[in-house]
Parts: sequence; C-alpha cells; structure tokens
Amino acid sequence: MKNITVEFLDENPLSKHEIELVERKGVGHPDSICDGLAEAVSRALSQEYMKRFGQIMHHNTDQVELVGGQSNPVFGEGELIKPVYILLSGRATTEVDREPIPVDSIVKDSAKEYLSKHFPYIDVEEHVILDQKIGMGSTDLRDVFGRTGIPHSNDTSFGVSHAPFSLTEKLVYETENYINGEMEEKIPASGQDVKVMGVRHGEKIILTIANAMVSEKIRDLDEYVNIIEQQQQLILDFISKITSQDVEVHINTGDNLDEGKIFLTVTGTSAEHGDDGSVGRGNRANGLITPYRPMSMEATAGKNPVNHVGKLYNLLSKEIAQDIAAEGAEQVYVRLMSQIGKPINNPLAASIEVIGDPETKGKAQQITDQWLDNIQQMTTKCLKGQAQCF
Repeated sequence: MKNITVEFLDENPLSKHEIELVERKGVGHPDSICDGLAEAVSRALSQEYMKRFGQIMHHNTDQVELVGGQSNPVFGEGELIKPVYILLSGRATTEVDREPIPVDSIVKDSAKEYLSKHFPYIDVEEHVILDQKIGMGSTDLRDVFGRTGIPHSNDTSFGVSHAPFSLTEKLVYETENYINGEMEEKIPASGQDVKVMGVRHGEKIILTIANAMVSEKIRDLDEYVNIIEQQQQLILDFISKITSQDVEVHINTGDNLDEGKIFLTVTGTSAEHGDDGSVGRGNRANGLITPYRPMSMEATAGKNPVNHVGKLYNLLSKEIAQDIAAEGAEQVYVRLMSQIGKPINNPLAASIEVIGDPETKGKAQQITDQWLDNIQQMTTKCLKGQAQCF
C-alpha cells in the first residue's frame, strides 16, 4: 500500500463560511497567454519526440515572459504602436544520438499556431515579437528522466487540489467560459482578455468582471455602453440557469465614461497596453485562483508531462479530489508530495482530507491508489491536449 492517509475533518466546508473570494483569468489575460504558450510548446515538442523516438524526451518550457506593447485604440479602428514581446525560454533535448531536433522551428511554429487559434484580432507577424531562447537540459535531470520503467520524480515538490467547487467557484469559472465561449457570437466586440473576481458575503455573491473590448467593433461611446449593458444582461441570464441565489454582476468598473476612459483595445487583450505576463502567475491547474483554499505555487503549464511532479501531481490531485467528491463527500482536499529520484506512482505522502461520511474512507483510499497506479494516463492526456493546466 502506498503512503496514503485519509482523514475526516470536523469543520464546516468553505461554502458555509461567511466570506469567500475566487478569481479566474481568461485565455487572453497576459498571464494566461504565457501559460497557454508554454503548454502549446511543450505539447509540440512532446509530439515531435514521440514521432522520432517513440518517447518524450526531457524538456521544460515553463519559462515564458510577456512584455506588453503600446496601442492606439479608437472607435471603429486602432493600431499597435509597439508590438508585444514574448520570450519563450526553458530547456529541451535538442539532439539525440547526434540527430538534431529542430527545436527553434517547433517552438516558434507552435507558438504562432496557438496565438492565431485563440486571438482573432492579433496579427502574429505584425503585433508580436517571438523570441526563442530554449537550451539543453542539465545532465542530472536528464539522467533521472531517462530511467526505464515508471518515471522517477525530477523534484521534491507537491501538488494540491480540491473538490467539489463551491457555488462561487462554479460561477466564476463558468462565467468566464461563457464570455469567452457562447457569448462571443452575441457580443463580437468582447475580447479574449477577461478576468472574473467573485466575492461571497453570506448568501450574496458579487462578480466583478474586466473585459477588454475590441475597438474596431464599436462605433462610439454610446454603443460601448449599450454593449456593456447587453453583456451584463446576458451574463445574468446565464447565471440564472445555474442558481436562483442573489448574484450581482459588474463589468469594467474602472471605466470613466465622462472622460472617455474605457477598457478599449485593438487586439482584445491588455497585453497591448503595457500589461506584462508570466507563466504560473495566474490560474492554478483547476482553472481558478482560490485564496480560501490550499494552493501550490508551482506553474503547471509547460513542465514536461513525464516526470515533472510540479505538473503531474497538481493534475492528478484534481482528478482524485473530483472522484472522491463524486462518492458523496461534501469537501475534499488532496495533497501529493514527491521525493526526487523516487517513482512518481509512489509519493512520499498522499494526504486526503475529507468532510463527509467516514464510511467512505475505504473508497477514498481506493480511488487514490488507483489513480497513482495509472498516473501515466496524465502524460497521455497532456500529449493529446486534454489536460487543463490553467
């Protein structure tokens, strides 16, 4: 039996606390752009390694920095005065048995493809400077990575997650997905840079939303105001399908309409306004930033999906927590800690904390054990782009 400990807590779940704060940064937030690029590059390298060698070679591409540009958005048009600068860095295997791997072209092509797919108002050639500085990994880490059988952990680190989402967490998560999903067809002026901050005071929930609006899709200030009002009503209608609880929605509260200062962009992201971004500074692996929950500071996106526990244990703890919660637990916290050089399926500690029926202890232990035995499924999910890292 693995080092699994299941404890039942005698305390109220978060949903019964007086105050709760939750945040989600959408795909177009500068931090999320970096996360998305890091993961896209890692996946492209992994697929190339599999194609050439039948296995994923050592790499970590979780060092992406975005330096904001400058723009001049005006109603009906606009231009970028200074492009956004993006530095793609990290480590990768650039040669195997004297066979060179075209890392530079793989990295840049995958980054351009990601930007083109997710940001319709960004001209990848004109609006962005992509700089690639990925070098070879260190010898000791490649040695740990290359051992046969079950991969061995490349670090002493931990992953953490929780389930189920509280109502506030669900609303924050689903609202951002709605804005950057179904609502895009109804509000073409809505850019991809969306941040949703939720606060619950007792039973009352307030969502504060920042949404970059696209200048070429808006004729004047009156239309901008009308779009915000239309957006607010659409979001309230969407929320009403999730809950009958009292929810307020506020959009772009930083606007000063009298002075004409509004969240207007050319590209649909604040990266053009000088806002910077970094990998791991935004959403955790469950898609949220939750100051009232335990979290790991590890960046999940871009780390190799074979033995980097900073990625695998955060992804795995989410799956374990969700499965235990599905058995009827009111609240589940999962913490997995590795020890460098040890098999990734046998953590130094697997701590499961549950609020709920103690009779489910055996099931919680069984679920944890099964997921650890099948941890390499997470590698496959990452390779196929099925694992949410932010």
